[in-house]
Amino acid sequence: QLVESGGGLVQAGGSLRLSCASSGLRFNAYGVGWFRQAPGKEREFVGTINRSGSATSYADSVKDRFTISRDNAQNMAWLQMDHLKPEDTAVYYCATRTVPVPTTAPERYSNWGQGTQVTVAS
Repeated sequence: QLVESGGGLVQAGGSLRLSCASSGLRFNAYGVGWFRQAPGKEREFVGTINRSGSATSYADSVKDRFTISRDNAQNMAWLQMDHLKPEDTAVYYCATRTVPVPTTAPERYSNWGQGTQVTVAS
């Protein structure tokens, strides 16, 4: 129901824009979260956006570098990643938020996509 795309290999300092496409959901009824998981590590919160797109919040590690946006008419959300660092390398996931307030807890999200790999070379 959510499909991520846009991952790839990029040099440190570069940019990528990930997409999250929704189908079969009332997309505008949910907040959307982005998470990432590096090999051998737990899934990590990246950021979240509310239903209307008017409010976002981010993990400290990506604040001022990453931007989340959405277009409910297109049933799409995006994660713009700038000034990428090697430590940003991970599989990135989008998911719908099951609670109305921003949360970093993965268990408060559902409809996870399959993920898209982002690799940042030093």
